[in-house]
Parts: sequence; structure tokens; C-alpha cells
Amino acid sequence: MTMFGMEMVSLYLWGLIIFGSVTLIYILLSDVVDGIFDVIPVDPALILSFFTVFSASGYLLEKFSPFSDWLVLGAASLIAIGLVTLLHFFVFVPIRSAESSLGYSDEDLKGKLAKVIISVPQDGFGEVVLSIGGSTVSKSAQSFDNEPIPYDTEVLIINVQQGVVFVTPYEKVLESYNQ
Repeated sequence: MTMFGMEMVSLYLWGLIIFGSVTLIYILLSDVVDGIFDVIPVDPALILSFFTVFSASGYLLEKFSPFSDWLVLGAASLIAIGLVTLLHFFVFVPIRSAESSLGYSDEDLKGKLAKVIISVPQDGFGEVVLSIGGSTVSKSAQSFDNEPIPYDTEVLIINVQQGVVFVTPYEKVLESYNQ
């Protein structure tokens, strides 16, 4: 069977080369062209992956199987739909949810425990480290009570202003709570 004046094997091969290249380029540059495709309700990586898998499976089936052209076309479509569906649910959805879980706001820091890694002087700045969503974050710190806080002290974040956390020693909070 011929389509567009070409044999189906050649058409599948050219589709594989073109869509494979465009898919690779899109994945590498997707952050640059992020807002351009917001009007499309489906992720462009899924569309490009569909045509790449369709072309690859069509080429392999056409080249190495005894099936008719129409059967190869249908099988390639089903294979592409199946693999792209798996790609969407097992790769793209988890990645999208992981990206959104890495972000945090200053309000999220209030009430978290941290450890002093650079001593906080009475009227100055130090540094604390804390764990948020599986990642370790260090922040500039200032004493909430305007008292020096030594290295390796566990502290409670009371407030955040302009990226600086205001902390107080956690033992002090526990003592005042237990009284």
C-alpha cells in the first residue's frame, strides 16, 4: 500500500525520524517553550510521543511481520495508544505532582523545627537547616528573642520576614510549655 506517493515502510520510517527528533527537541527545550502550548489541553510531549511510538511500531510491524498494511496500521495505533497511556499515568502524572510538592512558601516554615548550622549572634544573622518535603533547605536566621543561639541547637521557627527566619531554641519552648 502507498500513501502520499510513498511506501508505508518509508512513511513509518520518516515519521519515526521526524517525530522522534521533534519529541527529543521538545523534551530538552520544554522549559523554554513552556507557555506557548498552554492553549492545548493535552501535553505536547504526549502527542509527540504518540506519533513517535506509532511510527516506530508501524515500521517494525511493516518490516518484520506478515500482516497486511491495514492490520499494521491498526496494531500500531493500539500499541501507541497503550504505551502513551502508560507513559502519561506512570511518568508524567507523578512527575507533575512531584514538582508541585517541592515548592513551599514562607508560611509553611512557621512552626517547623530546624538546626543551627551557623551560630546566631545577639543582633545578627546565622543560618539554620531544615527538611521540607524530602529536601534539605538552609535559611538565614535571626533570634526571635534577640539572644545568641549556639551552633547545633535545635530551634523552632516562629516567624519569616523577607526570607529570614526568626527562631527560638526548642528547649526553651518546651520548658515554657511544660510549666
